Amino acid sequence: MSFTSYSDLQDAIAGYLARSDLTTQIPDFIRLCEVRLRRDLRIRQMLKSVTTATTASDDTVELPSDFLEARDFIVVGNPVQPLNYQSPSLFNRNSRVAEAGKPIDYTILSNDFQLAPIPDGAYTVKLLYYAAPAFLSSSNTSNAFLANCPDLMLYGSLIEAEPYLMNDARINTWGTMFDRAKNSLTTSDQQSQYSGVPLVMTTTVR
Repeated sequence: MSFTSYSDLQDAIAGYLARSDLTTQIPDFIRLCEVRLRRDLRIRQMLKSVTTATTASDDTVELPSDFLEARDFIVVGNPVQPLNYQSPSLFNRNSRVAEAGKPIDYTILSNDFQLAPIPDGAYTVKLLYYAAPAFLSSSNTSNAFLANCPDLMLYGSLIEAEPYLMNDARINTWGTMFDRAKNSLTTSDQQSQYSGVPLVMTTTVR
């Protein structure tokens, strides 16, 4: 793709739609596409790592504001203590939720991680997670989506444009191209992360 900035993407969308009168609507199509990608796409360029500390007698740690999905969550130390995810219903039946000590399990409730046992001190916890790229704007002219999958940004925006234009027949065309590009990107991302590394099967309860 030849577009690398927010304005380039807007021009490309207008060109594909053969319309020059959608300058107000095209940013909305792009924003809707970004919302879709935040929900559907997970690639390594979206990974971030943050470190924080627990507070004694407080069983919650706030999620990062751009949090989408956890990849790994640990208590830093020697040895490292992996935190095990449990669904909220299973977590509530966990006997450790009433205990105090070094956290072992966690769940996600609203905008917080909830830990069990309840931390009995300040433990350093490290989170590797998929972060939502900042939305494109006139002041934020590129992001992880535009830099790494401009084709998805284009096709996704075109999908959002067609219902507005009452041209439903084109939705399937752009949808097919969007899905093909997304599948190709996901496969390529997985291969680049795990190429040459033996796969080990683990079981995670969610």
